[in-house]
Amino acid sequence: MQVVILCGGKGTRAYPYTEYLPKPMLPVAGQPILLHVMRIYAAQGIKDFILSLGHGKETIIDYFHGKKLDWNVELVDTGVETETGGRIEKCKHLLDDTFMATYADGLSDLRLDKLTEFHHSHDGLATVTCVPLVSQYGTVDLDETKRITGFHEKPVLREHWINAGFFVFDKKVFTHWTGANLEREVFPVLSQEGLLYAYQYDGFFKSMDTYKDQQELEQLYSEHGNG
Repeated sequence: MQVVILCGGKGTRAYPYTEYLPKPMLPVAGQPILLHVMRIYAAQGIKDFILSLGHGKETIIDYFHGKKLDWNVELVDTGVETETGGRIEKCKHLLDDTFMATYADGLSDLRLDKLTEFHHSHDGLATVTCVPLVSQYGTVDLDETKRITGFHEKPVLREHWINAGFFVFDKKVFTHWTGANLEREVFPVLSQEGLLYAYQYDGFFKSMDTYKDQQELEQLYSEHGNG
């Protein structure tokens, strides 16, 4: 199965580090996070990648030029200003009947066979992997008198689920593809039409949205290695 990886965003939340490197190339344990994302798929037998490029494309092209990998990697320039939905749509001429897509900055121990099995079990055209929300703040417990009875440092809020990427699509989804932005336009329309499903996953997931996230991933790798 093919995987489209969205590599063209400007990474504004990781500025100023993305002034010098596109976010997919920011290092974790000495290698670009993009490579770590690709290994999630390759380790599970999925080695056919389409990198949808935009901002900082030259750095990514240079990195993969002549690089020996046991993977099929196709680089597609989808434009600097193109939004997430457009980056996938501009690759549709290369895609098979069912394909995957993901962001270039999210790591997980997700079982991809379970994800695709779920996708084929429903009648929709798209599946979004969702994970519980981890609060960026600590929370407090109060009793009826407003006395503080406990603290929770960055709790997992399992009543709230967020988009973790790791998508599966049927190519027929492009007949319903509306708008340029995947999250604000394409997915809401698919949801309204009853064609979008959530695969709920409660295992490890960590995205690298900011430099602080990059430092946390470095710490995780130093403690646990590639496992």
